[in-house]
Amino acid sequence: MNIKTRKGFDINLAGKAALQLGAAEQSETFAIKPTDFVGMHRPKVVVREGDVVKAGTPLFFDKQLEKALYTSPVSGEVVEVKRGDKRKLLEIKILADKQIEYENFTKYSVSDMANLKGEDVKESLLKSGAWINIIQRPYGIVANPDETPRAIFISAFDSNPLAPDYDFLYKNEGQYFQAGIDALKKMVDVPIHLTTNGNAEVSAIFQNVRNVEQHTISGPHPAGNVGVQIHHIDPINRGEVVWTIAPYGVIQMGKLFLDGRYDASKKIAVVGSEVTTPQYYETYIGAKVGKFLKNNLKQDHVRVISGNILTGTAIEKDSYIGFYDNIVTVLPEGDRPRFFLSDGWLAPTSRLSFHRALGLLSFLNPKKERVIDTSLNGEERAFVETGVMEQVVPMDILPLQLVKSIMAEDYDGMESLGIYEVIEEDVALCEFVDVSKHRIQNIVRQGIQLLREG
Repeated sequence: MNIKTRKGFDINLAGKAALQLGAAEQSETFAIKPTDFVGMHRPKVVVREGDVVKAGTPLFFDKQLEKALYTSPVSGEVVEVKRGDKRKLLEIKILADKQIEYENFTKYSVSDMANLKGEDVKESLLKSGAWINIIQRPYGIVANPDETPRAIFISAFDSNPLAPDYDFLYKNEGQYFQAGIDALKKMVDVPIHLTTNGNAEVSAIFQNVRNVEQHTISGPHPAGNVGVQIHHIDPINRGEVVWTIAPYGVIQMGKLFLDGRYDASKKIAVVGSEVTTPQYYETYIGAKVGKFLKNNLKQDHVRVISGNILTGTAIEKDSYIGFYDNIVTVLPEGDRPRFFLSDGWLAPTSRLSFHRALGLLSFLNPKKERVIDTSLNGEERAFVETGVMEQVVPMDILPLQLVKSIMAEDYDGMESLGIYEVIEEDVALCEFVDVSKHRIQNIVRQGIQLLREG
């Protein structure tokens, strides 16, 4: 299927990563944070401070989903089990070995993969920690292994601002991607939809992949969001479940079966206008970002975001990158006051705005890179029905009405307006263009939680 979308908005920012690997020192410590896993009920820790672990050793599990283990990305010593208020588990920190050691899982040759049984695949994924790459829709939570999805969807590109180049991230990983696809097909014999960017050349590892149904999608962001692709390929109906997986997760599954180990190594992009040398680095899941920012910032008054500017999480400069993130974005802090006549709403300005982009025809120069800060340019106020949200959501839903139904806790309204089809990333642009300054993504998550509990 070839899909074309017109709605959306490309945010072209300064600070894209050059296609090169930096030579930063490796992080001494790595951390896994339960807060990275949306919907986790109550994590049960199975290690103590001082324990020695290998890559793939279980650290904790969710009491509502005990089969899926959350494992260590590196080998070393557990140096801190950090808790917050009411003993809420915040993170488990591991002091890494210089040479990573791995738990041994069953290793298969390419020909042996043909004899794999579905139950063996599921058991290996659950025990190794690779299972948590599988996200269930609706709700956007780690998939329940006791359910069978109607289909699996994989987006083969990222259209978010400053997104990493998948061709560079996954270069020479084609055999692992194919092995991951084959393992998924053995586990659940359902259609696997792989969608590539119709506006660009298809990355080498996604060409000629077997056991998938290939699609293309072209259009502005959020065309790369898997939720948009699901909506146009095969929408989710009430009572149905589908799975989504990022290419990194598929490759990690392939390495589990071909190499017999849980490999949490990954490339990340450090990007943004305040980064001196935006580029890629090789590290592991849960790396401390400080090593990549040392002597690499243009100024100190910045905000560091694990992930992209639309859906990422603000972190400290010495904190850890999120489990699913493959970029760290650095923007100037936007906490300085603006005078309305000099650089406020009444003054001519070059600040990026969806409304200004349309009003001043700046979309005629889409390649111009912008520098934005973190200012919201206003405070929360009553909803204004401008119609802009509908212009950035390429799905057959009414985002403003959906948000209002959630705030009113109107269950029937939420269901009829399409809440089963969306998670936070699908409405992130609504939050960016909303003149009422509401936290749209948080509201949608509250609605999803209401339906899960209801």
